[in-house]
Amino acid sequence: MNHNDVSDLRATRDGFGESLCEIAKSNDNIIGLCADLTESTRMDAFAHQFPKRFFNVGIAEQHMVGMAVGLSLEGYVPFVATYGVFLGRAWDQIRVSVCLGKANVKLVGSHAGVTVGADGASAQALEDIALFRVLPHMVIVCPCDVVEAKKATIALAEMVGPAYLRLSREKTPVVTRKNTPFVLGRAETLKNGKDVSIIACGTMVSSALDAALLLAKEQIDVGVVNMHTISPIDKAAIIDAAKHTHAIVVAEEHQALGGLGGAVAEVLALHCPTPMEQVAVQHTFGESGTAEELLVQYKLTSHDIVRAVKRVLRRKTKE
Repeated sequence: MNHNDVSDLRATRDGFGESLCEIAKSNDNIIGLCADLTESTRMDAFAHQFPKRFFNVGIAEQHMVGMAVGLSLEGYVPFVATYGVFLGRAWDQIRVSVCLGKANVKLVGSHAGVTVGADGASAQALEDIALFRVLPHMVIVCPCDVVEAKKATIALAEMVGPAYLRLSREKTPVVTRKNTPFVLGRAETLKNGKDVSIIACGTMVSSALDAALLLAKEQIDVGVVNMHTISPIDKAAIIDAAKHTHAIVVAEEHQALGGLGGAVAEVLALHCPTPMEQVAVQHTFGESGTAEELLVQYKLTSHDIVRAVKRVLRRKTKE
């Protein structure tokens, strides 16, 4: 697939909205809750089709999470949607009522990363993976494209327990197919390589594939692993990539601290020490601008991944 084809550009939030409507047709227990961002989170179609099963609670994220926990105790499967950054306001309720209580609540955080664009720092979730990865029982999924977002929504509806679905606002290339495997907790290798492995999630998966194409022109053989589930992390896939290529680059649209890079580094340090580089936001807040401008500003492009690959290869050679 040519993942640079403009016709293949769609946002992962669209996949969530479409899939939620589909599964709700056959599952009367699916409930939607939103904090006054119905159109932005793509819950508007669900609200229109199932008005009696949708609650717009207004700008009251803590209240929304509490409502969802109550609904889950009555046997419903609530999907709670807002911007990822605003779920941080309800972290206490998420920690105690959702995770400690093992409530069957699905948190949906849209507009993650700097590609939110002009909305600026206050709306750009760059710390959400770190906030939720530390919580016991929380499943975290960051789909790479609209197709995978649909599969993730279905999978989270079927599993029992707390989950966080991380979505993007910006349209991104479609890099997977309907028949591409998707299993919670299991990474998918999209490209095999022998020199270095790029482990990426979300919007950065497409950029990783682009980087692999650029590096192939320099006879550098790069593997690309789509780590769509960040918790529980696929330790076996990380260890296998490290043993196969002996060099790792992690790419994510998140802070370098505590996100996918942190999870991969923990696995490598404990099980298979390996040279590793990160392409991520370097301990700073975002700002306003177009998505493309911000990706360049914060060094999150395919060219930045290329540079990280070359850095880690120099370290690999030395070691």
